[in-house]
Amino acid sequence: MHKIEVGLWIDHRQAVVVTLTNDGEIITRVSSNAEERLLHQSGSHTPNTPNHNLPSEDIDDRRYLNHLNKYFDEIITHLRQADLILVFGPGEAKIEFQKRLEAQGLDGRILAVESADKMSDAQLAAEVRSRFIRARLEKKHR
Repeated sequence: MHKIEVGLWIDHRQAVVVTLTNDGEIITRVSSNAEERLLHQSGSHTPNTPNHNLPSEDIDDRRYLNHLNKYFDEIITHLRQADLILVFGPGEAKIEFQKRLEAQGLDGRILAVESADKMSDAQLAAEVRSRFIRARLEKKHR
């Protein structure tokens, strides 16, 4: 039986999921819309004008964290069937996502979590294929 292998490039704005299949790969994009949604929720005010209706910084932080968790959970729906997961990304989102995978009991499927700058879909797909081929070869030679 063929294992389902998935590579993921993630930051706080978007994720690109590359699912390897026998026929090639399937590329799926997931957008967080985090900044856009939170700006609309916060409202605006003049910096020197006190506004007692504004949420505190803690509430904003919690709202942002809740939004990120929903974003991460949406990504996880694309990874649920994966046997192996490779996570790439430029910043902290990849580590935060790894923790979310652990909380969901999926950490045993993680092959690696690595830093990577933005890549085109073709570059990401090539990197994912290459990494999984190397992992299979390494496992075979053990």
